[in-house]
Amino acid sequence: MINKGLIAAYQFDGQGGGKALDWSDIDNISTADKLCWIHLDYTSPDAENWLKEKSGLDDLVIAALLSDDPRPRSAAMKDGLLVILRGVNLNPGADPEDMVSIRLWINDRQIITTRRRKLLSVADVCDTIEQGIGPCSSGEFLASIASRLVERMSVVVQDIDDKTDLLEGQVLAEQSYQLRSDISKLRREAISLRRYLAPQREAMSRLFNERAEWLSDTDRLRLREAADNVMRYIEDLDAIRERAIVIQEELISHISEQMDKRMYVLSMVAAIFLPLGFFTGLLGVNLGGIPGADDKGSFFVFCGVLLAVVFLQVLLFRKMKWL
Repeated sequence: MINKGLIAAYQFDGQGGGKALDWSDIDNISTADKLCWIHLDYTSPDAENWLKEKSGLDDLVIAALLSDDPRPRSAAMKDGLLVILRGVNLNPGADPEDMVSIRLWINDRQIITTRRRKLLSVADVCDTIEQGIGPCSSGEFLASIASRLVERMSVVVQDIDDKTDLLEGQVLAEQSYQLRSDISKLRREAISLRRYLAPQREAMSRLFNERAEWLSDTDRLRLREAADNVMRYIEDLDAIRERAIVIQEELISHISEQMDKRMYVLSMVAAIFLPLGFFTGLLGVNLGGIPGADDKGSFFVFCGVLLAVVFLQVLLFRKMKWL
């Protein structure tokens, strides 16, 4: 439960576990000996006041931690790293492409993170600390957060890829007009997610090159792997977008082919019935002198003539390769 803006806080024991803290502990604790992590809801006035009055952070860092919709980035400051990352929104009822941001100020002694909406990746880290298998250092914490954010993206990207496979099969089987809206929706999802992942890749690529002594070689390798995975997801989304364009073109081609076939059938029917309509219209005028008007067998003769006309038309159409 959020305690007046404080979502979670721990003093790490260096063995994977940590001691949970509340506001009174945070005000009195010293970060000289053990690493502390403070996770805040930046929309809370108490969290904002603490950042501005008691955190001791630079005004530029505070502004970034309180920013409503920041762009993913990483920047080295004289006392630590300012890192802003995004994760997919897996909260109930939310669209995954509606990304959730987490802002981090991190050095070898202190970690301060802020968010507005819940991030499952952060909740996972809290669970690992409670179980005694969490991060032991600032670098391990940063690598763990980045890796978990990227891992959850894979589920969303794979789901979009599965939808693309399904649409490809449906286009071949159904050629339905409804599929056009489904394909457009799929393209919008891929484009929206890619738009958010591109700056994420740049931020993570800079992280493993930052000159921070508390980032170990293992931490840098994990950060590089996370950046490579983000790059792979971006490539997958580009491929999905291109596949969606091909699927849409194929659907339009199928629909156009169906329309051509229908128009061809209607044209053949019209061509066959055009002379028949001419003859029936000519003999159906209500004027004197119509041949066979007084002959009872003339109707059957006329029907035979119409059948003969149809037969001659079919032969003509076949000779002209229209049928």
